[in-house]
Amino acid sequence: VQLQASGGGLVQAGGSLRLSCTASRRTGYIYTMGWFRQAPGKEREFVAGINTSGVRTYYADSVKGRFSISRDNTKNTLYLQMNSLKPEDTAVYCCAADRAPYSGTYPLRSMNYWGKGTLVTVSS
Repeated sequence: VQLQASGGGLVQAGGSLRLSCTASRRTGYIYTMGWFRQAPGKEREFVAGINTSGVRTYYADSVKGRFSISRDNTKNTLYLQMNSLKPEDTAVYCCAADRAPYSGTYPLRSMNYWGKGTLVTVSS
């Protein structure tokens, strides 16, 4: 499956953005999906994960309560709604998929399919 993230941009602190990740084929009820980010000079980190049906989700502590992951299985699209953005959220955000089942109780790490990222810049 090929993935393409979009929706990044420049936003002021406190603002909102919604990222989208479109898949080249059906992902609903097949692929666990997640969002990851990599800030300049830092390692890639997990942001949020969602199971195949979209019922179970898990968030990194740094974004809990501010970000929301969701998926529209009819459109093969994954979303990340980001509210109350902070300068430390500045990073390249990418989406990923994996066929392994996911309980939504831990951060995702190894994913088989990765999309190109989209840059989010939050100004102070």
